[in-house]
Amino acid sequence: MIEVSHLTKSYGAFTAVDDLSFKLAPGEILGFLGPNGAGKSTTMKMLTGFLRPSSGQVRICGHDIAEDSIAAQQRIGYLPEGAPAWEEMTPLAFLAFIAEVRGLRGQAGQQAIEAVIDTMSLAPVLHQKIETLSKGFKRRVGLAQAILHDPDVLILDEPTDGLDPNQKHQVREMIKGLSKDKIVIISTHILEEVVAVCNRAMVLAAGRIVSDTTPAELLAKSEYHGAVSISLNDASRLDEIRARLRELDGVREVRTENNQITVLGQENLFPSIFSLAQAEGWPVNSVHVEQGRLDEVFRQLTEGVAA
Repeated sequence: MIEVSHLTKSYGAFTAVDDLSFKLAPGEILGFLGPNGAGKSTTMKMLTGFLRPSSGQVRICGHDIAEDSIAAQQRIGYLPEGAPAWEEMTPLAFLAFIAEVRGLRGQAGQQAIEAVIDTMSLAPVLHQKIETLSKGFKRRVGLAQAILHDPDVLILDEPTDGLDPNQKHQVREMIKGLSKDKIVIISTHILEEVVAVCNRAMVLAAGRIVSDTTPAELLAKSEYHGAVSISLNDASRLDEIRARLRELDGVREVRTENNQITVLGQENLFPSIFSLAQAEGWPVNSVHVEQGRLDEVFRQLTEGVAA
């Protein structure tokens, strides 16, 4: 378990992290969300022992990160922002060094290295200097060192930054696969990542927690939750379609953008809208019910929060 109690970090008069308290249990994947400067990276650095808090306590699997840092850090895999590594080393040499530092030697070390090379698809670049690698491959090397020792706690700062869509999918699946008996904390500005990977979402603003819930519950706060979205082949009948939609019982508002119509109102509007579209022969590409829009909820929670 991770236990965070009244965690605070101040720099003179500026408070970067303000009295955070929460607990995490194995199997939880926590997504840290927040605007730039909200305190996400600072919090993660304190969780790993990289920064000492001004006040408060962090316990990792029963070990105080400040008082018993080595024991706590042995349980942690950490990917810092930017995935720093020794650029003159090759990925293979870097991973061998990390394995030795982590106490993985001989056959155990070799097996651990081979496993992360396979997981992160690093074989094509194993013998290149890290400084010559693309941003995406550097990120994958950073992820490989974080999971090398099979940690109980995985703390990842922007884990998919710089990866292409296929690599993002691979990393997300890897994280979900790891999480059954581990705690995973992900700091990200990619809102879709929280929905795709996390089972808990914590939103920070001005160093404070403004929401701590599930991604589904966050989406349910959106005014678009349950709205019906209609994509048209062409806009020739747009005015007619909007007028007919406004006549339906339970419709509160009809919004349009190019060939896209969004219908807001009571729940379960989809059957009546779908039936009307079929009966009237509207030029429809697709009709679907929206889960909600996380970017809208994010703005509601964070805009105007004073430091």
